[in-house]
Amino acid sequence: MKKFSWPLVLLLFVMGLLSGCDKDDDKLNETITPVSNLISPAANTFVRLDPPSNAAVTFEWGQARSADGTLVLYEVLFDKEDGDFSKPLYSTTSGTNGLETKLVLTHGDLNKIANLAGIKSSAQGKLKWTVNASKGLNVVPAAESRVMTLERPAGFATAPGKLYITGSGTEGGANISQAVPFKSTSSGVFEIYTRLSAGDVKLIDQTTGTPTYYYIDGAKLLEGNQGTSPTTTPKVYLIKVDFNNAAASMTEIQSVGLWFAPENKVLVTIPYVGKGLWKIENTPIEFHQESWGRDERYKFLFTQKNAAGTSSKQYFGSTNSDNQRATASSPAAYFYLVPGPDVQYDYSFKFQTEADKKSVDITVKMQPDGPYTHQIVVR
Repeated sequence: MKKFSWPLVLLLFVMGLLSGCDKDDDKLNETITPVSNLISPAANTFVRLDPPSNAAVTFEWGQARSADGTLVLYEVLFDKEDGDFSKPLYSTTSGTNGLETKLVLTHGDLNKIANLAGIKSSAQGKLKWTVNASKGLNVVPAAESRVMTLERPAGFATAPGKLYITGSGTEGGANISQAVPFKSTSSGVFEIYTRLSAGDVKLIDQTTGTPTYYYIDGAKLLEGNQGTSPTTTPKVYLIKVDFNNAAASMTEIQSVGLWFAPENKVLVTIPYVGKGLWKIENTPIEFHQESWGRDERYKFLFTQKNAAGTSSKQYFGSTNSDNQRATASSPAAYFYLVPGPDVQYDYSFKFQTEADKKSVDITVKMQPDGPYTHQIVVR
């Protein structure tokens, strides 16, 4: 007769108990009640969205309960007014990775969700929301949902990270691979100095891989690819677009000249050579004779005309109201161009070397790959 092993029997007994407990615990752990009630926003709340203000809306609800008293996770779902949340427009976990019974969404977030719901810019529309509680594989919808009305601002819910201009009327032509980039000046705001001719003019966002087209209609920025050039003959324009309020402007740049402060006039007009670049070579410059010596201060004058046909002028000069003469070791920032006031001498640069009765090469760079700047080489 074989010897009976009490330790082995005891081990098998304990393992059986643990296995039974695991099965019971699993069953209990996944038993939860639905969210008890939706607290805020109240039913039929109206919100006029203002994304730049950083205002926010707090969604809050009562707790769901688990049978074993352990944690429950929450997910907030949004859908169209007639949706059933089977394929929600948008969903996200609540605060603290789904543990909190509230969710804070900014007006910018809600503007994007409203866009997904088909609510147009500057229009009102309804959005429905609810909350799912979950534990393990068990997901329990709330017993109710609520509808809110949102009024979207003018503008687009999402601005491109990068923006380009393309079309037969642009410098890059109709080939998208040759599209010319805009300069980003702030969030959702872009500008470009470029030449337009007769033909199509479209703005393109390729951030997501699927191109999205925009076009300019007067002072409005619209989605679509039906844009046309404002001119039938080649002209240089400063184009500005603001996706935050769907605004746009086209300003014709009629000329760019070297403004010589001591003579209070443009000494030489600089031709446009393409893609935000003006350049002239071997042009004579003679410093102005004063009693104390020769004055060499200069900046640049942009003569321009808006869409209404009104002409104006804009000086581009230094960030400093007064400057020392440039040297070979002057930092790149010395040559940066910024808009300045209509004054004769202030915010001028000084030539690096004597240019009296010499020739110079002048380059003005209004391009997207860095700060606007210029270069002067004395021959």
